Amino acid sequence: MSGFGKVAVLMGGSSAEREISLISGKAVLAALCGQGVDAHAFDPSIQPIWDLPKENFSRVFIILHGRLGEDGTVQGALDLLGIPYTGSGVMASALSMDKWRTKLVWQGAGLPTPKFRMLTAQSDFTRVITDLGLPLIVKPAREGSSIGVTKVDTANEIAAAFDLAYRLDPLVIAEEFVAGQELTVALLGDSVLPPVRIEAPLGKYDYANKYFTDAVRYHCPAGIRANLEADINAASLRAFQVLGCRGWGRADLMLRPDGSFSLLEMNTVPGMTGHSLAPIAARAAGMSFETLVLRILEGAQLA
Repeated sequence: MSGFGKVAVLMGGSSAEREISLISGKAVLAALCGQGVDAHAFDPSIQPIWDLPKENFSRVFIILHGRLGEDGTVQGALDLLGIPYTGSGVMASALSMDKWRTKLVWQGAGLPTPKFRMLTAQSDFTRVITDLGLPLIVKPAREGSSIGVTKVDTANEIAAAFDLAYRLDPLVIAEEFVAGQELTVALLGDSVLPPVRIEAPLGKYDYANKYFTDAVRYHCPAGIRANLEADINAASLRAFQVLGCRGWGRADLMLRPDGSFSLLEMNTVPGMTGHSLAPIAARAAGMSFETLVLRILEGAQLA
């Protein structure tokens, strides 16, 4: 497909999610090349990003997960270089990567998100537990793929959970634990793809279960009533829009037994591995992986 010109698939990078980015990137690259796109792998941790115009790349498919890829950094560099790229721009990428500021925006827009407290080494952990209850979740504010996330069941576990998260990011969140069904909603432009319900062993949808086992079951259709699904879809699209996101993304939510739900986070560069959720949702909507990848590439633009 000559209409796209020479396409760089940015993958790898230097974040804690490098391994997953390489898996996602190889899948995207194969899908593009299989459809005749002049696509090439480009790892910015190995080759300087300013080599892109030197090598005559006219469009970039960003499949870098985590910091320096999903946080607005590479998006700003591509804006300066004048090369259109997939996904959200600088502001939306930076906001969405920061779970604290994402929650502040959502709260301001009246969107549901779990109660939370920011933690520091000086925090009164006993007061935090009183405010949020047990169990609760402790996590770094700017990591993905469940890296550094701990479910705290007892009061004596919170200090170690904080230390683990703090080693990854000085911004640490303690969040109300929401019991229920885990859902994810993929967004493609202004369209909402069918929600996926995640059924993980013992409710543990962690890094290993996300990417390296076949123990997780994915239900799409999600098996929830139509009016509730419509509400979840509308809230997910609104959550995407108020952050300024564009192109594609994925909202993660928890659905309580009483039918209420809370938004957990927004992913602006979702995974595209064999276990990833956006391709599952696209397939349920009648869209192949190859078509999904092309649709994302078609949306490449500058700020």
